[in-house]
Amino acid sequence: MFGFINRSFLACGALAAATALVAPCAAQAQAQAEREVGNPRLLPDTAGAPSKMLLSAVQGPGTAARERVLELDVVFTDSQIFNPATGRFDKVRLRSYNGTDVDPTAPYVSPTIEIRPGETIRVNLDNKLPPDPGCKPGDHMPDKPHCFNGTNLHTHGLWVNPAGNGDNVLLSINPGVQFQYEYNVPGDHPAGTFWYHTHRHGSTALQVSSGMAGALIIRGDRKPSRDRHGDIDTLLQGTPERVLVMQQIQYACMEEVTKPDGTKVRQPKTNKDGTYRCDPGDVGTIDNYDLFKPGAWGKSGRFTSLNGVVLPTFHARQGQVERWRMIHAGVRDTIALQFARLRPNVKLLATLAPKEADRFLRQSCSADYLTYNLMAADGLTLAAAQQKKVAVFQPGYRFDALVVFPEPGIYCVIDAASPNAGSIGGEGTDVGPRLMGFVTVAPGTAVGPDVTAYLTNALVANAEATMPPDVKPGVIADLRDGLKFSQFTPHPTITADEVTGTQELTFYIDVTNPNGTQFEVGNTLNTADARSYDPNRIDRKLKLGGVDEWTLQSHFVSHPFHIHVNPFQVVEILDPNGKDVSAPGAIDDAGGSVDPEYAGLKGVWKDTLWIKSLVNTPGPPPPHSIYTIKVRTRYERYIGEYVLHCHILDHEDQGMMQNVAVVLPDGDVGDAQNQLQGHMQEHDHSH
Repeated sequence: MFGFINRSFLACGALAAATALVAPCAAQAQAQAEREVGNPRLLPDTAGAPSKMLLSAVQGPGTAARERVLELDVVFTDSQIFNPATGRFDKVRLRSYNGTDVDPTAPYVSPTIEIRPGETIRVNLDNKLPPDPGCKPGDHMPDKPHCFNGTNLHTHGLWVNPAGNGDNVLLSINPGVQFQYEYNVPGDHPAGTFWYHTHRHGSTALQVSSGMAGALIIRGDRKPSRDRHGDIDTLLQGTPERVLVMQQIQYACMEEVTKPDGTKVRQPKTNKDGTYRCDPGDVGTIDNYDLFKPGAWGKSGRFTSLNGVVLPTFHARQGQVERWRMIHAGVRDTIALQFARLRPNVKLLATLAPKEADRFLRQSCSADYLTYNLMAADGLTLAAAQQKKVAVFQPGYRFDALVVFPEPGIYCVIDAASPNAGSIGGEGTDVGPRLMGFVTVAPGTAVGPDVTAYLTNALVANAEATMPPDVKPGVIADLRDGLKFSQFTPHPTITADEVTGTQELTFYIDVTNPNGTQFEVGNTLNTADARSYDPNRIDRKLKLGGVDEWTLQSHFVSHPFHIHVNPFQVVEILDPNGKDVSAPGAIDDAGGSVDPEYAGLKGVWKDTLWIKSLVNTPGPPPPHSIYTIKVRTRYERYIGEYVLHCHILDHEDQGMMQNVAVVLPDGDVGDAQNQLQGHMQEHDHSH
């Protein structure tokens, strides 16, 4: 459905360019065939299969179309990952979701889950990992990585019940335990691109970095009417879709070394330049949080995988409009996505070690970057498409884009360099740009010099064919007026007179604490009340039906803020000089240019947002170093406890998280807190 070209389209020389290898042509063809990728497989309904758990057999008359059962096993999986530095595949053994239709050639990206509004989805989660000998009863270590074989499931971005069997991340599904999650997706849930991943406090980063994540797509067929907005899916009916799950699988082959003081430690094998090394016969693993230290990803030499494959090749056709559903499902890299034409007659390399890959990218991929149009952020349709040559993804971000390749040939997929304050751990200038893959584009339809005009004409033709007569003129007028999607936005704007309360939040890392570094969240715009996560403490009580304006800051390096259940709308993003940089084309005084991180976010709905800080040393922040972000959110339908946290997941595992509770007006959370205590019975009683 993607306009895939036959593999014979690539001549041996072009194939070599796409793989950056100079092995014999037959070997190149085999290596490339192993790394040609499409979409992750779908996780199928198993409601009619023999029941693993009693609840999976619940099916009554007329419920088949509204209730489905899915299976996810949590297991150790033995497979391999391509290593461009050596030109061969490394053996790895990693924790993974292994559903009923995992691609055995790319098992470290989970199958895609598709849901329609109004459906009930039951996910049977079966933890088949072995008992964890380091996870002992009575241990109290809520903010230290621990119990790596305990797990659970989070539907990131879904507007569903956070309690009980719903999107409850305060559970630990321990080894040998089966549990059925039940997601009652409301009939008015927005269509869009979401994702799911493990979220068990203490092991989240380690398991997500192992590939325990997958796409979750809400598909809508509600057309707009005079009194109701519709799903953008109806306008894009028949448009080929590409699901892109981007991950940093930071496996290492470990060795035991003796330190000068005589103690023995296990650490990654490395090359002379510090990059990770796996020798023939070694098996890569992820069992050590030292892998997630600041700078470790850039120094590792690992490549971001796309749909579970390193340096893959996708296939497209010239002039074909495609919807790219792109998900940052990784832990430790900021991705600034670009597409660039591969230059003709490039010099090929035998391998792509990091320095060689960087040189190859700069010399072989042109600086004439493709313009593509963002049409949704974090699953929610934008008011108007945004033209981009680069879109910045932080962990947890999603963007849907309408992509058209105007010329046949080969395009580089690039993770561009980001400013230090705009990247995870301030690593931007150290690790970018990086090559992520290639798109081979077969000859097709001529596009012309203006890609956006071509796209506009294509969408107008779609509207002519699909939109109801009473709204069709308005939809077409919007499309011709800057690709506006006014009839498809899922949430009305929150105005100032709707706000009923305020919240403040500060992220902070206390590196001077005598008890060791503390990862903290505060409820004011200073660090005096900042505290690490306590599973027995509710940090905020939010009133059902209320509308809060949140003010967000970070007082030590930058962090992505994520809150479960209810999305928020960006009001303003003030740079350290007080200038709003969220409008399209706004100049950031702190950087002196348009910041691709923030420009165009004013009025946009999201569930994850980068809180930038120029502070990179301990102590009080210097003047003109703090960004201030204001967002607004409604608390609708659901009560119960859930969390907000930094989506650098090793920060979350070490305490940069809060429990929040949505309560009835004039209600209390006593009963909910008792329920929480009952749920959080795990080996170390840390929850």
